[in-house]
Amino acid sequence: MGFSEKFVWGAATASYQVEGAAYEGGKGEHIWDVACKRGRDIYHFHTAESGCDHYHRFREDVAIMKETGLKAYRFSLSWTRLFPDGRGELNPEGVRFYNELIDELLRAGIEPYVTLFHWDYPYQLYLRGGWLNPDSPVWFEEYAAKVAELFSDRVKYFITVNEPQCFIGLGLYKGEHAPFLKLSPEEALLAWHNALKANGLAVRALRAHAKQPLQIGIAIANDVLMPYTQADAALAEAENFIPRTDNFFTNSLFTDPVVFGRYPEGMAEAFGAEFIYDQADMETIKCDIDFIGLNIYHGSYVKSDGKGGAVRVTPGMNMPLTDMRWPVTPESLYYGPKAFYKRYGLPIYITENGVAVTEWPSADGGVHDAARTEYIRGYLRQLKRAAEDGADIRGYFYWSFMDNFEWAEGFSKRFGLVYVDYDTKQRIPKDSARAYRDIIAANGADL
Repeated sequence: MGFSEKFVWGAATASYQVEGAAYEGGKGEHIWDVACKRGRDIYHFHTAESGCDHYHRFREDVAIMKETGLKAYRFSLSWTRLFPDGRGELNPEGVRFYNELIDELLRAGIEPYVTLFHWDYPYQLYLRGGWLNPDSPVWFEEYAAKVAELFSDRVKYFITVNEPQCFIGLGLYKGEHAPFLKLSPEEALLAWHNALKANGLAVRALRAHAKQPLQIGIAIANDVLMPYTQADAALAEAENFIPRTDNFFTNSLFTDPVVFGRYPEGMAEAFGAEFIYDQADMETIKCDIDFIGLNIYHGSYVKSDGKGGAVRVTPGMNMPLTDMRWPVTPESLYYGPKAFYKRYGLPIYITENGVAVTEWPSADGGVHDAARTEYIRGYLRQLKRAAEDGADIRGYFYWSFMDNFEWAEGFSKRFGLVYVDYDTKQRIPKDSARAYRDIIAANGADL
């Protein structure tokens, strides 16, 4: 037993993190462009204006993907590369770029998995209220419909939104990501509600305008809670979906409305907010997705507090930390997918999992990232265990294919299988890329 013969092995990126060409080819500004121009919220005033230059070097990158053995590439479309103002006139240069990228992937035998929105909200629509504007769901619906018309003849797999926990929770509530706002709980929940409506409309628009049958899903950020001892297993599983105070990272806040058509009980109370919405909206929000994408990097261990609740267990001094200061917890790729599959009964993709490591080329010109290789193997062993225990795991996308712009952290963190020299744009496949190639070739049999 193990991964199925049709298991999808891939890697992922996002448009602003890798494309560069921020002011080329007719692209309009989005909120991260503007944040980088202001600079004050980004590490060392870094900007992804040229970045990895995937826009000009995508053929070289696809060749490296093929050499690495990737079967799929998950990437996002830049909304403003297609619609410079978010709506209105379509930009032919943006259409050309994505057409050429998709065609190049297919020639290489690599399946494109396309994300419609990965945080780079059009600045002109932001000036009109962004996700707080009651028309924002329709704006996203229009965008999704055009994407289907343009690309669904060749693209079968679409992800509507990536990590609402981040673009709402961190961007509009915690003030840690663009546009760096700290809205009230009531305002943030309204934006969340509109994003859910947008997702529901986008799913329907993709299907209505599709040129072939599609597989459509969402990708959410996960805060996986794991049992400290086996006696805590049921407790940890339940705690994964209970709204927690002041926290958009509760696993059920997006998926319960999308799958079940209802918010998790106690959500508004957890935020201490008065949350009023039209119940009829839930008919729009509930939609027929085909899979759930989980972005899992780490988890937290919990145990009983002796009062029917749970407390987190403080990690010991020997707990390894990544360059993001995240704990290395491979079991999160076991407990997370299992809990989601049990609750929702939908196929699971790991749409992001990876590690930032401090590294640089050695004297021999290579990048010898043993820690990343060990990370990948350890997490995949646990994912394989989840599959063997009955969870329907369809694929795994390493984050990320190449080193890139890590949002507010700028270029200070390196997640990639491929090293990027940001001055020369040279690509160097790391040792982990070759290790991943071998894992793919064996379909994970020898983890």
